[in-house]
Amino acid sequence: MSIKRKRRFHAEVATSSLSDIMFFLLLFFLIISTLANPNVIKMTLPKAKSNEKTNKQLISLSVTEDKKFYIDKQPVEFEELETSLMSKIGDDKEQTVVVRIPFNLQVQDLVDVLQIGVKNNLKFVIATSPK
Repeated sequence: MSIKRKRRFHAEVATSSLSDIMFFLLLFFLIISTLANPNVIKMTLPKAKSNEKTNKQLISLSVTEDKKFYIDKQPVEFEELETSLMSKIGDDKEQTVVVRIPFNLQVQDLVDVLQIGVKNNLKFVIATSPK
């Protein structure tokens, strides 16, 4: 003798909280989209805690505190810096130039060196030391 129920069991999904979740997701993505700036220029920035190391061939441009310039340990006058750097690079415009400059020099000294790279479309990176 089997007992049958008169009402069938129907599975239900509680949807009352789904509208709250969708509202919070919408709010979250709207806030995040306003904080993200698509016009950011990607560049290599100096870091003090950890340094990025590479195995690529690099050209070292060093500036001492008394404003003497060296390209791979070869002394160069500032007036001859651009021609010496371009002859060292040659046809490989993708080569990276590492600028080693003391922290106590003026910003204008760094800008004068970096303008050579901007003028010739070169990739310059500023070297740092870990803290």
